[in-house]
Amino acid sequence: MNKDVVYLDNSAVTRIDEKVLEAMKPYFFDTYAVATSEFAYTMGIEAKEALEEAREKIADSLNADANELIFTSGATESNNLALKGIMYNQKEKGHLVVSDIEDFSVLNTAKKLEKQGYDVSYISVDSKGRVNIEELKDSIREDTVLVSIQHANQEIGTVQDIKTIGEYLADKDVLFHTDATHTFKRIPIDTREFPVDLVTISAHTIHGPRGIGALYKKEGIKLEKIMDGGFQENNLRAGLENIPAAVGFAKAVELITEEENERIKSLRDKLIEKVEKEVEDVTLNGSREHRIPHNANITFHYVEGESITLHLDMRGFAVSTGSACFSKSLEASHVILGIGGDHERAHGSIRFTFSRYNTEEDVDKTVAAVKDVVENLREISPLGKKGSE
Repeated sequence: MNKDVVYLDNSAVTRIDEKVLEAMKPYFFDTYAVATSEFAYTMGIEAKEALEEAREKIADSLNADANELIFTSGATESNNLALKGIMYNQKEKGHLVVSDIEDFSVLNTAKKLEKQGYDVSYISVDSKGRVNIEELKDSIREDTVLVSIQHANQEIGTVQDIKTIGEYLADKDVLFHTDATHTFKRIPIDTREFPVDLVTISAHTIHGPRGIGALYKKEGIKLEKIMDGGFQENNLRAGLENIPAAVGFAKAVELITEEENERIKSLRDKLIEKVEKEVEDVTLNGSREHRIPHNANITFHYVEGESITLHLDMRGFAVSTGSACFSKSLEASHVILGIGGDHERAHGSIRFTFSRYNTEEDVDKTVAAVKDVVENLREISPLGKKGSE
């Protein structure tokens, strides 16, 4: 780890834990065969056993059965498989419902389905980022097949009431998918308690390896295969299984504790409190109450987010921004706009996300640097009163 950098972009990707890497190594150098059946050679059988043991451990963390878990290459593939797999399996092109602030792997999949002739409704959220439940209820039709609402938002960290949503949809006989990429192992997810049919999870946000994720699919749910090839993953995901990554994923799941989540939450709360106390004209984006433990998204008014990010980077701090200049689409954050923010609020937003490797010292250093950077930038800002005073 680069000890000179304070890394606070852990919702983008986390540093892999050394214990995870050690668990993976034997499946690169010793048991490196393709997973094979009990009638094949020994190394292939051992590889298959490792894959299924990893599947069982991860499924257990969701209170699910191992046969309900499909390994994928990550959250993007899981979301694609969930939405396309369900919609393609219908005899007639049905209706899909998603929220306005989903991750792009859900939104762009929904848009692709629209181009293919499926009907899609986009549900708005309130000023804190929570789905408008009444609007969601009003959107359900006789031909509604699937609703996809994220468990927590990737940018502002707001947690949705998926239990209430799921119970309503179950009564209407509508399937429910939730993208839990940013809540998995940070907020308890019990597939037997929560009425969900499909759940997306990934290793890259919990100190596991990149390139491995999974889709929970409740027993009995039918999916259309979206990638042709072999018959792996119960004939739902063609291609050689990534056994080292699956083993690493399971190890990452094993290592996260409730104590760790509480410590991370305390760091988040400390940063929010210090920024609100020490820096003028700031707005916390998202819900203060319904929030994942590791996320703080704050708008610094009268200054551009990319300027803050670049100046912090020069000082050794890694954060992310919802500013248009950091997006290839050149559009401001659809999430900040979705909660009613204007372009100025979106352009000035900074996301700080924590992990097990962050400390209280990191928070103190970050707030001090942010305060200095923001004050200096506001002296030359063209965005409003601070730039003209």
